[in-house]
Amino acid sequence: MATATSTKRNKLAAPSAPAKTTRRRVSAAPEALAHNALTRYQAAFHEWEAVVAYSPRTIEAQRHAIGRFIAWADERGLMKPQDITRPILERYQRHVYHHRKANGQPLTVSAQLGLILPLQAWFKWLTKQNHILYNPAADLDLPTRPKALPKGLLSIGQVEDVLNGCDVAKSEGLRMRAMLEVLYSTGIRRFELAGLKLFDVDVERGALMVRQGKGSKDRLVPLGDRACAWVDKYLREVRPELATGADDYRLFLDDDGRGFTPERIGDLVRRQLTQAGIEHPGSCHLFRVACATHMLENGADIRFIQSLLGHAKLDTTQIYTLVSLAKLKEVHSATHPARLHRIADTARDANTAPPGAERTPAGTQGAADARATFLAALQREQDDDAGQGAQADAKSVAADAQGRR
Repeated sequence: MATATSTKRNKLAAPSAPAKTTRRRVSAAPEALAHNALTRYQAAFHEWEAVVAYSPRTIEAQRHAIGRFIAWADERGLMKPQDITRPILERYQRHVYHHRKANGQPLTVSAQLGLILPLQAWFKWLTKQNHILYNPAADLDLPTRPKALPKGLLSIGQVEDVLNGCDVAKSEGLRMRAMLEVLYSTGIRRFELAGLKLFDVDVERGALMVRQGKGSKDRLVPLGDRACAWVDKYLREVRPELATGADDYRLFLDDDGRGFTPERIGDLVRRQLTQAGIEHPGSCHLFRVACATHMLENGADIRFIQSLLGHAKLDTTQIYTLVSLAKLKEVHSATHPARLHRIADTARDANTAPPGAERTPAGTQGAADARATFLAALQREQDDDAGQGAQADAKSVAADAQGRR
C-alpha cells in the first residue's frame, strides 16, 4: 500500500476529463489533445530533455512522433500512461507498419523506427520518474534498420552541369552557385548550410566551421579554392544588397533578408537539379554523397572522409566505399583473368586470345570492358545461386517424402 501511495504521489496531476463513450478522430496538434493527460507527460518529458541539453532537432522529431502516438491513443480512449501496455504498443507498431503515405507507398523501416524509438525513450523516462510501475516499451521487437546504399550518385560531369546551370549574371543565381559550391566542396548537410554564420567562413585560409552539427558537435572542415572564390564574390556583390540588419549574421540570406530554412534550401537545390535534367531522388544530400564518393575515388583516406562528413562511427562512412566502384573496376580489369580483350604483349597472349577478339594496346583497358566483365561475373554468381537453390529444394522434397514413409 505504501508503494502504491508513493507512486501515486509522484505522478503528474492529470486534468479531469469526461469519460469517452465513442471514438473520434483528432489531429496530432497539442491544442487538440490538451484534454488528454498523456499530453502533460509529453510536455514534461521534452522539458527534461531540454534541461539535459538534448538537441533541439532531436526534441522536435520526438515531439512529432509522440504526438502521433497520443492522437492514435486518444481515438481509442487511452488517456493515461497507466493505460498503455505492451500489447497496446505492439498494436500501434502494426498500425505504423500498415500505414500508407499519400502516394500509396508504405513507410520505410527507418521511418517506422523514427516513430517507435521516441516512444521507448519516453516510457523509459516515465518509468525512471515513477509515473508508471514498469516500462511497457522495454522489450518491443523492432525491425532492423537496413544498410542501404545512397539512392543517387552524381558523376563529376553531372555536378558540373548543375553548377554551370546557375545564372550568375543574376544575384539569385550567384547566391545559388555559392551555396552549391559549398555543399559540394565540404559535404555538409543542408541544415548545417542554413546555420552558417559570417564568422564561420574564412575564405583566406580556406576553412569552414560547422557549429552544432548532427549530434551537437562542432567541426572544422576545409573549403576548396573554387568554393572560396564564389563565396567571396557572393559576399562582395550579393549579400550587402540583401542584408537588413536583422539577419542574425547568417551567411546565406533569402530575398527578404532572412536566413534560409533547410526546407527552402532543399527546394532550391531540387529545382536546380531538375533544370539540369537530373531526376535522382534527394537534393542537398546528393552533393554530400558526390563529395565523399569522388574524393574516395581519387585516393582520399576514409578516415579523412569520416572527419569531413562528421560521422561519429566509421561504419557510417564505409557505406560510401560501396558506391565508389572506379577503383574496384580498375583492379578487377587489371587482375581478373577472364578478360574479353587480352593484351598482345607475348605470343602466349596471341595464342590464348578468343577468335575475332580485337587487340588493344597495353594499359588501355576501357571502362566498358571492365563493366562487361563485372556484369558477367555477377550473372554467373546469380546462376550458381539459382542452381544451389534448386538442389537444396530437391533435397528438402526428398527428405519430406522419406519422412512420410
